[in-house]
Amino acid sequence: MLVDAEAARREVVAHSLVGAGAGHVVEVASSEQARARVLAGPPCELAVVDLDLPDGGALDLIGELRAQGWRTVVFGGPDDPGAAREAFHAGALAYLLTSSSAGIGGAARRFLEPGPSAGGRQSGGARVPGVDDTPCELSSREVQVLQSVADGQSNHEIGAELGLSALTVKSHLSRIGRKLGTGDRARMVVLAMRAGVVR
Repeated sequence: MLVDAEAARREVVAHSLVGAGAGHVVEVASSEQARARVLAGPPCELAVVDLDLPDGGALDLIGELRAQGWRTVVFGGPDDPGAAREAFHAGALAYLLTSSSAGIGGAARRFLEPGPSAGGRQSGGARVPGVDDTPCELSSREVQVLQSVADGQSNHEIGAELGLSALTVKSHLSRIGRKLGTGDRARMVVLAMRAGVVR
């Protein structure tokens, strides 16, 4: 189900979702229409929700969908960590920038895949798209390090928390950077947040 008031963007995103493997895409323009569609059934596997719905309530809708077992991807305006955190807290599994919505297919494919990859998480680690949108496998330790970076901790603080030396933390970050295609800590965190791997 695609929830977006902007018809032109709905058309582009719906096309990408079908290309990613969605059997059927239901398009609605508001949170109220989405609620009506949920009541009408049958259940869908994934909801893609615009955070800036004209009738508001996108975060409430995400929470309601999560409670009913839906997986939800959201897209919003310019890279806003605050909005991303609120969306993840409400139950979203990924946050995508509106400007990149036309390229939503790769993200959607990860959520449409059956099996243990639901939500982009893997047993013992996680899959995160790099700067070129190529999926990269991160170990559980690398995810822990990224989460600590997202929490604003220094290498020394991360090491103390995880029982590692600051040099080992630096090594983990270098390896993560090589996998994701960027050496910038903030960019690594944003990529992981978009994939729903860190909060």
